Amino acid sequence: MYAILSTIVMILELYKWVLIAMIIMSWLFTFNVINARNQFVAMVWRVLDALTEPVLRPIRNLLPSMGGMDLSPIIVFIIIFFLQSFIAQDLPRLIGLY
Repeated sequence: MYAILSTIVMILELYKWVLIAMIIMSWLFTFNVINARNQFVAMVWRVLDALTEPVLRPIRNLLPSMGGMDLSPIIVFIIIFFLQSFIAQDLPRLIGLY
């Protein structure tokens, strides 16, 4: 059971890195540092968008408009932090691993 919990924590950690990559890439698009017409860049963006948009879209729908600022990744980071803390500290005690 501990291996399953550790794997879930690792998947959440990887997802944080995917979110960070998506945020950085969106900034690079905004400031015209990278070209969206580049085939490799477009492919990476499609993958990142496919991985993050299903999680971010419902949160964006709940948050009020912030004038162009997207705060949904911050909410996702907070949720991931909570889940990682819960899995690492509280859940093992609840199911009797400690």
